[in-house]
Amino acid sequence: MQEINIILGIDPGTQLMGYALLRTDGNQPQVLLMDTLKLTGYEDIYERLEKIHTKVVELVRLYKPTTFAIEAPFFGKNVQSMLKLGRAQGVAIAAAMQAGLDITEYSPKKVKQSITGNGNADKEQVWMMLKNVLKIEEKPQYYDATDALAVALCHHYQSNSVLGKQTKGLKGWGDFIAKNADRVRK
Repeated sequence: MQEINIILGIDPGTQLMGYALLRTDGNQPQVLLMDTLKLTGYEDIYERLEKIHTKVVELVRLYKPTTFAIEAPFFGKNVQSMLKLGRAQGVAIAAAMQAGLDITEYSPKKVKQSITGNGNADKEQVWMMLKNVLKIEEKPQYYDATDALAVALCHHYQSNSVLGKQTKGLKGWGDFIAKNADRVRK
């Protein structure tokens, strides 16, 4: 019997944070939850960050995920937006680390490529693929929720690919070299 994993996927944001839980056991992945935390009602950025932390802690407590996947911020033209997004991501990661979860970060392009085969796919294309692959009936109110689900499914695909298994558990080039000294040419 295949090991059961629950992946908590997060699409970070300071206005809307998408989150999803995906159960995998070697068969068809199953969506446990897909929703959005709306933060626009809070003026104070620190209150928003606290709400993000509280939500991630609550999701971990209720669903007991085995792993955590999050979308990495991408560099846009607005540096202030990127800094805010980085804070939101950091708070979510800290909450997951506090629970002892392994953290994996994926670029938006990697997530889109993994789900649709096109790293430049739009949100509607990602949603349509998720709908078909995971047999989802109802479209959520915000794409942030589907983005979080895409991150979780991307993690499932990457964790179960031959290439993903080869690099699993490595903490960077130094760790790779230490674990593969016989493959290093001098």
